[in-house]
Amino acid sequence: MGLTAEVNGDVPGGLTASRARMLLREKADPEQARQLSRFFKTGTGDYGEGDRFYGIKVPETRKISKLFRGMPLAEIADLLHSEMHEERLLALIVLTENFSKADEAGREQIYHFYMNKRKWVNNWDLVDSSARQIAGGWLLDRDKSPIFQLAESDSLWDRRIAVIATYHFIRNRHFDTTLQLAEKLLNDHHDLIHKAVGWMLREIGKRDEKPMLTFLDSHCRSMPRTMLRYAIEKLDVDVRRRYLTGNV
Repeated sequence: MGLTAEVNGDVPGGLTASRARMLLREKADPEQARQLSRFFKTGTGDYGEGDRFYGIKVPETRKISKLFRGMPLAEIADLLHSEMHEERLLALIVLTENFSKADEAGREQIYHFYMNKRKWVNNWDLVDSSARQIAGGWLLDRDKSPIFQLAESDSLWDRRIAVIATYHFIRNRHFDTTLQLAEKLLNDHHDLIHKAVGWMLREIGKRDEKPMLTFLDSHCRSMPRTMLRYAIEKLDVDVRRRYLTGNV
């Protein structure tokens, strides 16, 4: 039975990791897998070292994920523990969907599951497709100390989860946590953190330029260049030039 038929009917085999894995394998594309391996920096010493791909584009993975809404946590864990990137991505897409539909108790369970399993949330797209919805969604009106604990981790992905989780706060016009985190991570050594922080500062600026500009006024001369460029991307050219030259 083809994918289209399955979308319109029941999923044969139920909401299982083995069934999801089979559907992903049917869509495997070796050439696309090689391209993704290069794109996600899987070489020796790179941030994605050892990651493996079927070669499936994200829209196709999302299409498959629709078949597995409500998948039990045990089956999600099976997928998440996989060495295959698309299996982990599928697990996280389903998990975020389950979180959005769950009651308070269900959301709490999913949040703790996510935090306990985050060692498998180990590439930037995996973080970006889950941290805002789950970590950010749960912590919005709660103690933010888990965010700052993650920011102190030696794990690049823990630190990126911390930053991206605050996107949910920003969307709810809560900027303080992001700004505190941005200051804390000014001296982070990794480009993927610089990009994430700059992106979140830009998102603040879309909603209210004043707190973003105040932050930039204080830190533009010392913040990593990539972080600064990401933050100022949507500003007028003359304003961008002032920040890039430190003439503020």
